[in-house]
Amino acid sequence: MAYMSQEGYDKLKAQIKELEEVERPEVIRQIAEAREKGDLSENAEYDAAKEAQGKLETRIAELKATLADAKILDKSKLANTDAVQILSKVELKNLANGSKLIYTIVSEGEANLRENKISIKTPIAQGLLGKKVGDVAEIQIPRGTIKLEITSITME
Repeated sequence: MAYMSQEGYDKLKAQIKELEEVERPEVIRQIAEAREKGDLSENAEYDAAKEAQGKLETRIAELKATLADAKILDKSKLANTDAVQILSKVELKNLANGSKLIYTIVSEGEANLRENKISIKTPIAQGLLGKKVGDVAEIQIPRGTIKLEITSITME
């Protein structure tokens, strides 16, 4: 089961629609164009287009499976901001250098570091889950251990 926000669910549906309605017809056009060039046994363009089609169809099937298995999280039922949980927006202070960080903990499919959204399965998110404002989380990351103090918890 894949937990996600309504926003993540809607983005996934839009991505599937884009793949099916824009990219699939383009790949089909490329296959038809390559087929017109004759002998398919030695046609590299045809082979490449067929491979692209296979990858596209696999991606569509994967996304549809994720969507079918999705459980949309009701933000109103997650309104408790006493402790860090999925969909929490957490403000942190790195105790080593004093820098401030803000992360929103989301499902794997919604993670986007540019938007400061980290997957619930990352070491940082795992280390923060259940912690409260004022708690210090010691988190093992590839470069060693970091200490993050939780300064604020809100719901995204």
